[in-house]
Amino acid sequence: MESASIDGFIYRHEGKSTNGPEGFSLLEMMLVIAVILILASISAPIYMTAVVRAREAVLRDDLFTLRSLIDRFTLDNRRSPTRLEEFVEAGYLGRLPTDPFTGSNETWQVEEESAPLSPQQPRPGIVGVHSGSNLVSLEGTPYSSW
Repeated sequence: MESASIDGFIYRHEGKSTNGPEGFSLLEMMLVIAVILILASISAPIYMTAVVRAREAVLRDDLFTLRSLIDRFTLDNRRSPTRLEEFVEAGYLGRLPTDPFTGSNETWQVEEESAPLSPQQPRPGIVGVHSGSNLVSLEGTPYSSW
């Protein structure tokens, strides 16, 4: 046993004990890895479902916002918007929201009116908007029908 004195204090350094094995056995390490793999295989599908639910919530919110802006624009201007970019140009939005399932703000599918509401309107305006994704939601309905 070694001892050293620093500032009047005596520190003793105990050497390594040779009584027991050092480290982990292969069996212990394999057991820990097996437990980690079981936990990962259980949590991965739960995580992926949570990610899809979050994207669905963003899509619902974006669709609600766009549809309410269509109504507000129509009331303010006495005509329906002819394209979604008019919201940005008129200052209703800073930028068009990105569709969370297509990753683009150019894939929104618009629903047009059968005839223009106003004689000043050159072509039919937008009355609804849907996602441009061809995927199916967790409830079993296509996102393009939301």
